[in-house]
Amino acid sequence: MKKDLTSVYCTAFLDMNLFASGSLHHVAVTVKDSLDDIDVSRLLIFDDNTGKQIDIDFRGEIDSVHKRLEERFSDLPDKEVNHQPTRQVGRPKLGVVSREVTLLPRHWEWLKNQPGGASVTLRKLVDEARRAGGEQSKIREAQEATYHFMTAMAGNSHQYEEALRELYAGNSDCFYHFIDDWAPDIVHYIKRLAANAFPEPNKNKEI
Repeated sequence: MKKDLTSVYCTAFLDMNLFASGSLHHVAVTVKDSLDDIDVSRLLIFDDNTGKQIDIDFRGEIDSVHKRLEERFSDLPDKEVNHQPTRQVGRPKLGVVSREVTLLPRHWEWLKNQPGGASVTLRKLVDEARRAGGEQSKIREAQEATYHFMTAMAGNSHQYEEALRELYAGNSDCFYHFIDDWAPDIVHYIKRLAANAFPEPNKNKEI
């Protein structure tokens, strides 16, 4: 099974200016229709999810370009998929699993006094920890995507290192201040990638 190239989103820059943005299919067609070989050599394309550069071989007709891209972005081979366990027919089993939990006396005392008792409280605490972990994972992914793009397109920019430190420190105001005088299209795309790179209280910038 091949991935649909309209479901992979990317952004292309010609020098420091945004050239095209949208699905990989759209960007590839736009490049082939608009640029000659010399301009293509100045083009950089970035994955909108990861901020990493996508290298596209634009030789030949657009059908050849698409074929090579489909081969690169193919899913797992069928043999990998077929080795997944077969889901049994019927309703999945639901319910709780009983296992031993070891706590100190003060922990048990606190749990005993919570609404719903120890089991309900522990389940709520686990759910809250999972949500918090998910938020941290989203922040890290956005920081990494921003870092990849900044390194490729703005590594020589004024106050690049200072901006990078503030990105990983979670200081959005200082981060946006340091990148404010960079090329407008570069700044706009960085803000797009960094939309989830800061904890909620710091998300106070217009994108």
